[in-house]
Amino acid sequence: MAKLYFYYSAMNAGKTTTLLQSAHNYHERGMRTLILTPRLDDRYGEGVVASRIGLKARGRIFGREEDLQALVAADIAAHGPLHCVLVDEAQFLGKSQVWQLTEIVDRLNVPALAYGLRTDFRGELFEGSQYLLAWADNLVEIKTICHTGRKATMVVRVDEHGRAITDGPQVEIGGNDRYVSVSRGEFKKVMAGEGCIDLQQPRLPLGGDD
Repeated sequence: MAKLYFYYSAMNAGKTTTLLQSAHNYHERGMRTLILTPRLDDRYGEGVVASRIGLKARGRIFGREEDLQALVAADIAAHGPLHCVLVDEAQFLGKSQVWQLTEIVDRLNVPALAYGLRTDFRGELFEGSQYLLAWADNLVEIKTICHTGRKATMVVRVDEHGRAITDGPQVEIGGNDRYVSVSRGEFKKVMAGEGCIDLQQPRLPLGGDD
């Protein structure tokens, strides 16, 4: 029976690496997958899903208002049986799109694996993550660590001096120069202005990089 999975983490925990490995595992068994990637994330080129360790694959771009169930149904009609849908940067999904993923699973009987951040730089849930946490069949945390050595569960947006930025738009695409994964305790400290992040210090995640 098909299920909806949500693989969530802070930044640099290896979400995209895990997605690409999952797609590779299906392909090795002669199964067809469809990778979906949001239009607003084009850091590696339009329609390219890439990890920082060099793995990459082509993805189908989707917009904020696009119907993912209709998209998948059209793909099946055009190309035949589909064995898995994988969604990169799933935190950017809208509520209706998360519901459409449940329909892909329940009506089309295609497993859906969504990968994304749980919270934004203010410690608040993204819309996509909120409803994936509510509706997914399986929740899987991909772990990474803070520079303090504790488990990182939060993300801080920083300026060029490593100081926390506490306001601004929820969505602002960036990498290690803009976002740092930290523990909850460190998040509280940095957001209160009681310290800053050393951007030159190596930050090695558990399980690889995104």
